[in-house]
Amino acid sequence: MKIVVFGATGNVGQRVVAEALRRGHEVVGVVRDPSAVQSPDKRAGLVKGDATNADDVARVARGADAVVSAISPRPNARGLPAPSLAANSRALIKGLRAAKVKRVLYVGGASSLEVAPGKALADMPDFPEAYREEAREGREALSIWRNEARGLDWTYLSPAAEIAPGKRTGKYRTTQDHLLKDDSGRSFITFEDYAVAVLDELEHPQHVGKRFGVAY
Repeated sequence: MKIVVFGATGNVGQRVVAEALRRGHEVVGVVRDPSAVQSPDKRAGLVKGDATNADDVARVARGADAVVSAISPRPNARGLPAPSLAANSRALIKGLRAAKVKRVLYVGGASSLEVAPGKALADMPDFPEAYREEAREGREALSIWRNEARGLDWTYLSPAAEIAPGKRTGKYRTTQDHLLKDDSGRSFITFEDYAVAVLDELEHPQHVGKRFGVAY
């Protein structure tokens, strides 16, 4: 497949690029300023594009078999502002329709996963205040995909509550809308195994038109 990855130099994006190349796919990375960053792998070229601009999305996605949006809802280290996940979602939907690319996997957050019936992780009183705005954005993006992405083969993938660098084991469990925890009560996955889940879903779709989550 030819896979276009928005946010290809971020924590998730660079692992998705690596996993896709490992499996023999062609990868194009999209970043806001290619002159300021290096590709995570010389086999994956970087192109300039704004993931919140539908025209940019259409331009860089045209001819792709699948698109992965792995942009971060936080300001980056070079001072670029945090992109709006709602604007990002709507730009992807409009741009991919224009480019006639149907398959898209959206890197979402864990905060909208349920910890009890009708109660999301972000609704818990001990949810960190610093992440509340990011959580709100992620929930809004999920609602946009569920309600506005008709005609696209979209998937929204939520990680565990904790995600960090680590080993690639190739193993993980999946969930629909409930937060997964291990026997010790921890909800965790590495960036590397999250990327495995991304490529597994692209190669063997199981959650088209749905959100799912992954954790150990």
